[in-house]
Amino acid sequence: MDTADTFHSPDASPDGPQSIRCAACESALDSPGRESVSFLLLDHLTVPLVGCDDHLEQFSALCGLATESSPELLDHRPAGGITCPGCRHAAYDTHQPIVPVDGGGLALLACDTHQSAVIDRFRTGLRVQRQLTSSIDAFSTDP
Repeated sequence: MDTADTFHSPDASPDGPQSIRCAACESALDSPGRESVSFLLLDHLTVPLVGCDDHLEQFSALCGLATESSPELLDHRPAGGITCPGCRHAAYDTHQPIVPVDGGGLALLACDTHQSAVIDRFRTGLRVQRQLTSSIDAFSTDP
């Protein structure tokens, strides 16, 4: 399967188009078989993801900065499966977005509505992280 035909960078990409520099992400995206799919449990959402373990963890942590409860990342199909019919069939869609995550990238195998919800949380998490980091940097440079 060719990633150029299957995955694309979304217009909703938090930082615009970026190249994937992570070989593990590239490998997962090149062959998104059953063994490479993880599941993000985020509040009431269950969203399948494809990417390397490190970038999946980083993505999950950033999404967690924009939620009330802690997200869970599973490497197996969750009990009860995926409740949204659109998300269940999204893996068969030939154009899934790749979300850039710190030099890597992951694919969200979800319906448009849930992709937007998760990407919005990721963006909010990035903003929160940047604000926290800039606040710490400003505090540490004060005399």
